[in-house]
Amino acid sequence: MKFTAHDYQQYAIDFICQQRIASLILDMGLGKTVITLTALFDLLLDSFHVRKVLVVAPLRVGRDVWPEELDKWDHLEPLRYEVAIGNPEERLAALHRSAPITIINRENITWLIEKSGYPFDFDMVVIDELSSFKSHQSKRFKSMMKVRSKVTRIVGLTGTPSSNGLMDLWAEYRLLDKGERLGRFISHYRDAFFEPDKRNQQVIFTYKLKPGAEEQIYERIQDITISMKGSDHLSLPPLIVNERHVQLSEKEMARIEAIKRDLIITVEGEDITASNAAALSGKLLQMANGAVYDDQGQPIAIHERKLDALEDMVEAANGKPVLIAYWFKHDLDRIQAWIEATVLSNAASIQQWNEGRIQVGLIHPASAGHGLNLQFGGSTLIWFGLTWSLELYQQTNARLYRQGQTESVAIHHLIGKGTLDERVMKALKKKDVSQTAFIDAVKAELQLYEEEKTHENQ
Repeated sequence: MKFTAHDYQQYAIDFICQQRIASLILDMGLGKTVITLTALFDLLLDSFHVRKVLVVAPLRVGRDVWPEELDKWDHLEPLRYEVAIGNPEERLAALHRSAPITIINRENITWLIEKSGYPFDFDMVVIDELSSFKSHQSKRFKSMMKVRSKVTRIVGLTGTPSSNGLMDLWAEYRLLDKGERLGRFISHYRDAFFEPDKRNQQVIFTYKLKPGAEEQIYERIQDITISMKGSDHLSLPPLIVNERHVQLSEKEMARIEAIKRDLIITVEGEDITASNAAALSGKLLQMANGAVYDDQGQPIAIHERKLDALEDMVEAANGKPVLIAYWFKHDLDRIQAWIEATVLSNAASIQQWNEGRIQVGLIHPASAGHGLNLQFGGSTLIWFGLTWSLELYQQTNARLYRQGQTESVAIHHLIGKGTLDERVMKALKKKDVSQTAFIDAVKAELQLYEEEKTHENQ
């Protein structure tokens, strides 16, 4: 297929070629993979500024999307590449074939650098989904920092660099510029731009930005960063966002209220505990979906309200393909027992979806959130269960609502009325999903119950 770059794509291509350090914050659907590969073609085979490139990507994206894009575009045909994904023997064999471009999944970065025995001889690194390196304490971050000095060019790609707040940016830019712009130490960055927010005496739980700090941070990184929104560059079809509330019975709601009150509930003779707010959040979201794991990890059914609503929505689609996002394993099992649906778990099933051969598809946001092109197979997405992760939520929606989609996209959310679903949906709409938001929401639920109990006793 012939590639003709849009103006914004050519600008991004030139930016990568001209900058030794480049951070591209590109909205979903803008074509960041073909942009990067076109720049790599120039750097490898035209200007000869680069000899070997390592592409680090999420597993499915590295295995499926990057090879697909390399094989798709005519102008990239001369680029030779290897995919170092699989068992250790397969990865080593791919590395030793010494292709100009080697693609590896981010989970194997530590293996490559510290365990494989392969000499790290890449002079350029492309990190697809830079946000996955936002933790300076992660093994992948520490491993990459060990070889950062060997890399003369580096590119970071992402659509959501700071889904949990600007504190995330430090590790990402520390990896890109070795601390030149935001400092070499997280403590210095934090002290310069943040101040304590929620605390308990000497223990600080969260931080908030100092006045004017956001503008200062952006100013420091602007010379190596470009940011583009899809709405500014793409003519996308209409997007319809809908919430369908399902009403639980009094008995079903009583079970949910009981776990909020006591942090323990007995359902069908089994004990289910939630020892802290984070665990309680998971329990409450499970129950909103209709089942919950007991202490032995076995799911116990509570209601079928969402399954009934889901069946109605699939039937109303009248044969039109529907994509369903699920979160918990028991959600998947219950959905597949209720309606005929296929999990999009590999390249073959994804191809079948895009060819229109799957009427009802199932995806998990954590495994299908980044990079996958699903817009050719349908335009309807139903969230059976919600996630606190704004990044995964936005990325999953963008599997359908992206460049190449020709129909109006409808994104539906099944919301358990009176459940934690409502708070999660509110947080997602406000884009206020910080790392403590789910804990705050659960605490608010507990506090509300205490207030109601106090009122009843008066």
